[in-house]
Amino acid sequence: MHIVSVINYKGGVGKTTVTANIAGELAWRGKKVLLIDTDAQASLTFSFVAPDIWDQNYKDSKTIKSWFDAISQGNEPPPLSDVVIRPPTVNRLLQLRQKGSIDLICSHLGLINVDLELATLLGGANMTQSKKNYIKVHGKLRKAIEELAEEEDYDIVLIDCPPNFNIVTKNAIIASEEILIPAKPDYLSTLGIDYLQRSVNQLVREFNEYAELDDETDNIEPHILGVIFTMIQITSGMPIAAQRQFISQTKRLGVPTLENYFRENKTIFADAPQALIPVVMQHYSSNTHTGIVTEIEQVVNEFDTMLGGL
Repeated sequence: MHIVSVINYKGGVGKTTVTANIAGELAWRGKKVLLIDTDAQASLTFSFVAPDIWDQNYKDSKTIKSWFDAISQGNEPPPLSDVVIRPPTVNRLLQLRQKGSIDLICSHLGLINVDLELATLLGGANMTQSKKNYIKVHGKLRKAIEELAEEEDYDIVLIDCPPNFNIVTKNAIIASEEILIPAKPDYLSTLGIDYLQRSVNQLVREFNEYAELDDETDNIEPHILGVIFTMIQITSGMPIAAQRQFISQTKRLGVPTLENYFRENKTIFADAPQALIPVVMQHYSSNTHTGIVTEIEQVVNEFDTMLGGL
């Protein structure tokens, strides 16, 4: 089972679009996918579940917030399987094709407050105790996913992270094997990539240092899988000159970059969440839109190869 966090410090870069469509294409290929939405904006959640259904059935006890709430209250959280749902619309389509499946752990708008509550658990009577508490708080999601892997045979877990580096985000990265960075090729969207890389490296060093105090905690080794560029504007079969400049600049950082990308098309990407089915799983009569689906399939081919094959 592969565990991949999808993150960028900059919001509005198509992070949720990337996550939903990779999940959709992998499920279409027969893979069993689990999505975990840790972004308080809940965009990934509402790409698969209608807001009114979420409000009626899931918001009180079937979200990642309710799972983290148990931790902040000093209790052992329930198994992750207790908060996993199977979104009906997308899975009906997969069942008709006898393909894979997409499961989801929903987010919650109140997740933004969880970080402050979790921070109260990080203290201790001395430095050693504080470090042990750090391991417990930041390693909870990792432990829970490991336990879930013993119950369910997911091929991949994709974690949609918020555009910050809070305790919830750190839980996701510590639980992950790889990190995928969606980025729009412009100044602000690429500015934080180097800083994100350094933040991840620091987190790994810190966690592994503290893990030496706990015999039950193994070291972590998440690595940056690569940068996937989004909202690409095409001219003469390639990204426009202004975007090529930032693509080249990112490559000079030494961070791996995917050769394939997500083209900009506000119409189909904006409309897909209303249908509760990712763009890559929908049928289009327009050649332009069909071409975008093909490009997403190529992204997933490259993503799969970088993972070593699912």
